[in-house]
Amino acid sequence: MDEVATKIVEILKKHMKEPRDDIALSTELQDLSIESLDLAMIVFDIEDSFGIEIPYNANEEVEDFKTVGSVVEKVRELIESKGGSAAAAGA
Repeated sequence: MDEVATKIVEILKKHMKEPRDDIALSTELQDLSIESLDLAMIVFDIEDSFGIEIPYNANEEVEDFKTVGSVVEKVRELIESKGGSAAAAGA
């Protein structure tokens, strides 16, 4: 796992009732027994850690938050788009 994935797994473990050491990119979030309030806190922690804003609506963004890997991909996209916006703004 790269730095983004490792940090996200650390954040997930921090908010889990029963932290596990076998979390992989293919692990489904529902298998981690994360409650909705915890998921909101996870989203806030990810935003703070990476300096991004996640447009999260539990009813619309379910696919983006289905597996650990899908969360990692969404965060990478947001980091890249933020970088792209900053570069475009500076041009």
